[in-house]
Amino acid sequence: MSAIYTRIIRPLLFTMNPEKVHHLVVGMLRRAFSIAPLRCFVSKLYRVEHPSLKRTVFGLEFENPVGIAAGFDKNAEVFEALSAFGFSHIEIGTVVPLPQPGNPKPRLFRLRKDKGLINRMGFNHLGLDVVKERLKNRPPHLIIGGNIGKNTLTPNEKAAEDYLTCFEGLFDLVDYFVVNVSCPNISNMKALQDQDALLGILNVIQQSNSAKPRRKPVLLKVSPDLNDQQLDEVIDIVQQTGIDGVVATNTTITRHTIKNEIKAAEKAGNGGLSGLPLQKRSTEVVRYLAEKSGKAFPIIGVGGIMTPQDAIEKLEAGADLVQVYTGFIYSGPSLARKINKALLKKNAN
Repeated sequence: MSAIYTRIIRPLLFTMNPEKVHHLVVGMLRRAFSIAPLRCFVSKLYRVEHPSLKRTVFGLEFENPVGIAAGFDKNAEVFEALSAFGFSHIEIGTVVPLPQPGNPKPRLFRLRKDKGLINRMGFNHLGLDVVKERLKNRPPHLIIGGNIGKNTLTPNEKAAEDYLTCFEGLFDLVDYFVVNVSCPNISNMKALQDQDALLGILNVIQQSNSAKPRRKPVLLKVSPDLNDQQLDEVIDIVQQTGIDGVVATNTTITRHTIKNEIKAAEKAGNGGLSGLPLQKRSTEVVRYLAEKSGKAFPIIGVGGIMTPQDAIEKLEAGADLVQVYTGFIYSGPSLARKINKALLKKNAN
């Protein structure tokens, strides 16, 4: 199956505009997996179940440590289909309160030889109400995370209101939350990563969280472009606000790790770089946070996971769970199965 994807299906898909391909694939998955027998067949083919794969992280029980990162299922359209491919959790979003088109097109670019993507999507989204409606009949067995952000036109001084709106709106519909202040494709969002601004957002969310009969886990998604001092501040913020963990990392604005398609990257212009060029730095951030904090909080490792060994490296660096996105596009639908099989083999040795 893997060879069919990499030799036939992927080359065909890569002849088309990447954003159009994404919408095409999402549409095909949505229609195909509405057929229960097909969903069951794919699930039997790709899911790997074993007690040693299970993880209990921030109070939730995951069937295995491999999930889909935010960005793939922005509008909560295909979480059941992605679950059938063996992923234990799906992070939807980034969800914003009001519908918005995102940045002008083209805004998604492939770096094929480097196995990377550059995107400046800009939180293109159908809005909170659409997602709420789609999550009403979600399957209870699947863990769904809600990645939340602010509308582009919302000024930073009112950003906390947008995050709180999404938090309140999704509270009964998702299992955990990820506060996204590290996307490089939203103007002025970098300012929200400053300690005071971030404390303001997280404290507002945590106040609401604490008032609930049963609170939900809240995590912070961090940028790979933070220096050590800023990562130390992240550790302090986690401790001060009492949030439950960190997602490391988002995409990067740097380009120095691109080896083969420098001109293509220059032509693409601004945007967040993901995939293989991000692999080393994201693992460094995971390791730094884990070691410097003394593993004081859970970490979800994201960035450049293209193979099972890449996932194992993230876990060995200190991640409790891992997520894929660009690797799913380049490596194909069997990636979660391969990672879980590799973990079983490693556990048996």
